[in-house]
Amino acid sequence: MFSWSNSHHQKIRDDRRYLETRARRLLQSYLTSSELQKQQYYQVIAGAAAACQPGVSDPSLDNEKLAGLTAEVATKVVKRRIRQAKDEYDHSAVLITDAFATVAIAYRRAAAAYTANKEMEQLGTAAVHLVTIANSFMNAESEQTTIQK
Repeated sequence: MFSWSNSHHQKIRDDRRYLETRARRLLQSYLTSSELQKQQYYQVIAGAAAACQPGVSDPSLDNEKLAGLTAEVATKVVKRRIRQAKDEYDHSAVLITDAFATVAIAYRRAAAAYTANKEMEQLGTAAVHLVTIANSFMNAESEQTTIQK
């Protein structure tokens, strides 16, 4: 039990260090954006979420574990992008990194990792909502394109 709790707290510390600021920045920007800009956010976020889906077909894994794996993949992407960042003033690059951070926070929340930290749980809930909206928007766009063909 103690080792689980210790690793659990370490993940929250890492999330606060690498993900929190980026996810908050994206969420704030999203809230003040125009409708056209929101569509761009949806594209980037849905793309990040799709890119992080683990290629695991193990039927014994429950949703919580799958969400945890997805969060780990997204977190690794953020850390890699931070290390390789050449120009942190490149809006597109920052947006992509922030989108992966938001996806990581959302899936970590879905994996119930923030139950002991209410502030991160609230951020995670907002991130889950945005990822859900982005995926729904992109699915509707895809269906509309298919119908028009």
